[in-house]
Amino acid sequence: MKQFISVNDVKDVKKLIDKAIKLKKNTFKKKKICKTIGLVFFNPSLRTRLSSQKAAFNIGCNTWILNIDSYSWKIETSDGSVMNYTQEHIKEAIGVMSLYCDILAVRTFPGLLDREYDYEEILLKKIIKYSKVPVVNLESATLHPLQSLADLITIEEFKKKKKIKIVLSWAPHIKALPQSVPNSFIEWVKKIKDIKLYITNPYGYNLNSYFTNGIKLIHNQNEAFKNADFIYAKNWSSYDNYGKILCKDLSWTITKKKMKLTNEAKFMHCLPVRRNLVVEDSVLDDKNSIVLNQAENRIVATQTVFLEILENI
Repeated sequence: MKQFISVNDVKDVKKLIDKAIKLKKNTFKKKKICKTIGLVFFNPSLRTRLSSQKAAFNIGCNTWILNIDSYSWKIETSDGSVMNYTQEHIKEAIGVMSLYCDILAVRTFPGLLDREYDYEEILLKKIIKYSKVPVVNLESATLHPLQSLADLITIEEFKKKKKIKIVLSWAPHIKALPQSVPNSFIEWVKKIKDIKLYITNPYGYNLNSYFTNGIKLIHNQNEAFKNADFIYAKNWSSYDNYGKILCKDLSWTITKKKMKLTNEAKFMHCLPVRRNLVVEDSVLDDKNSIVLNQAENRIVATQTVFLEILENI
C-alpha cells in the first residue's frame, strides 16, 4: 500500500480486515518502527485525532499534530491568487509538513456549498500532489475510509452468521452534515460478498448514485429494518439539493420499537451522536449497541494502515 485515500488503495479488503483483527490481539508484539507521522486537521476531531495518535504510539512512531487556522498560518489553497490576506500557500505548507514526517495524515471537510468542488476532492488532491511522503485520508470531503475499515472490523467481530443483512439508515439532525461516512461505508461493504446492504432514507436524501448503484433503497424505514442483523444510523445532508436540510422528521429517529423489527440487530453509529434526536437513549445504551466498539477499532484500523504503508516505504 503506497497511500490510503479510499478503498481503491486496498488490494484485498478481507485480508486487511483479518490482518487488523490479528494485530488487535497482538498489538505490542509487532516490531517497533521508529518513524514520524504528521497529523493535520482542517476541522475539529476527537476520535480521529486520538485514535491516530494512539495507533502511531502502538507501532513505535512519533507524532506531531497541527490544527490549521488555529496553530498555523492561514493557508491559501487557490492557484494564481494574489496573497493579500493569507500568509502561506498550500504548495509550500504541505511541502514543508511532508519534510517533517514519514506519513502525512490529513483530515479535511466539505464546504457543502459547491458539490462539484467537494466531489472532485480538490483540496485532498492538492495535498497528495504537494506531499513528498505517503498521504493517509483521515476524512475528506466525500470519503472516510478509516471509519469504514473500523466498521467492517467491528461487524466481523460481532456477526453471528456468515451472511448478514445491514441497513444504513438516515436519521434526523439539526446541522447539514457530509456524505463521507455513508459513501465510504457503501464503498467498503461492496467488497464483502456475504453482506446484503440496504439503504433507507426520506425522499430527497438519496446519495450519489456512483456509490449506491446496485444497492437496494427503501424509503420506508420500518420495512427496511425487518430481519436486519446490523443497523447503521447516520445523518447526511441532501446530495441532489446539495448541502441542504430538507427534512427534520423525528419519525426517522432510531427507537427501541423499530429495533424490535430487526433480528436483534447490533446498533452502529460513527459518533459523535445526538441522543434522542438521531437515536433514543434506550437504543444507544442497550447491550446491542456497539458504537464504542467501533470507536475502539478506529485504533487498530489506523494502526494497520500505518503499518501497511511503512512496510512498503
